[in-house]
Amino acid sequence: MRAVRIHKHGGPEVLTVDDVDTPTPGPGQVLVRTARTGVNFIETYQREGVYDVELPFLLGSEGSGVVEAVGDGVTHLSPGQRVMTSQGVGTYAEYFLVNADQAVVVPDSISDDDAGALPLQGFTAHYLTRSTYAVGPETTAVITAAAGGVGGLAIQYMKQLGATVIGLTSSQDKAETARSLGADHVLPYDGFADAVLDLTDGQGADVVYDSVGKSTFDESLAATKTRGTVVLFGGASGQVPPFDLQRLNAMGSLYVTRPSLNAYLRTPEELQWRAQEMFQAIESGLTVRVGGNYTLEDAASAHTDLESRATQGKLLLTP
Repeated sequence: MRAVRIHKHGGPEVLTVDDVDTPTPGPGQVLVRTARTGVNFIETYQREGVYDVELPFLLGSEGSGVVEAVGDGVTHLSPGQRVMTSQGVGTYAEYFLVNADQAVVVPDSISDDDAGALPLQGFTAHYLTRSTYAVGPETTAVITAAAGGVGGLAIQYMKQLGATVIGLTSSQDKAETARSLGADHVLPYDGFADAVLDLTDGQGADVVYDSVGKSTFDESLAATKTRGTVVLFGGASGQVPPFDLQRLNAMGSLYVTRPSLNAYLRTPEELQWRAQEMFQAIESGLTVRVGGNYTLEDAASAHTDLESRATQGKLLLTP
């Protein structure tokens, strides 16, 4: 089969398409014929050597496709079923392996593009808004990177849940995207805490979802109401430096948490719950945006475009 691997660390040019043996599913695994592969920043970090991986390395963990074969002990999946996962092994390829309990059966109502683009960002949007801080009709929520993958899904999902959503963006083009996705208000980053206070009659937001990190964290705290919550789920501008927890007392007994996806996918039941609710959200009108679809041979272009941060929506590979 064809697969995208790295034999050395570097820029997008180190991605090569190799002919490798098609893997065989072991006990508890399934082999999936790839329909779509999600392209994510973690793969650029692995490519650059920021994350240590054994070379040669076949990239990718997110993907969707059709079950080709099942390993011993797999009884709930069978060849021919469409599945998706955020926890596959080597999804930049024509086939990939995944543990059967980490795969979700995809209903006919969900397209191949949606199934390929949904897992990582969709499950993240779900755990943030349903578990880390459960939003509802009484919630006013702020979210950074409102035109991004997670931000765009989270805006739409929070609107389905009845929340008032304030999006933060870095450009007019992205502001228009956030509004089109349903954000009630869209603000620039500069001075956003004061603007949020103005919009909430001086109270502040119930929750601020912050994926930017270092450059926005202080304002995220200032934009949050008494006993409100700041959810730090990324560090696009760098990691937040250590700070005195006593500040949370002085600012109104605030809560701060730093979640990650794996902690919210601890059981097959939790995975299935998140997936089914996101499928229902799509069937109710949530749009999964795809910003580009590339062949395996064009994986380097996909990495280049992703790292430019100029794209909007999920980038996919189609073998």
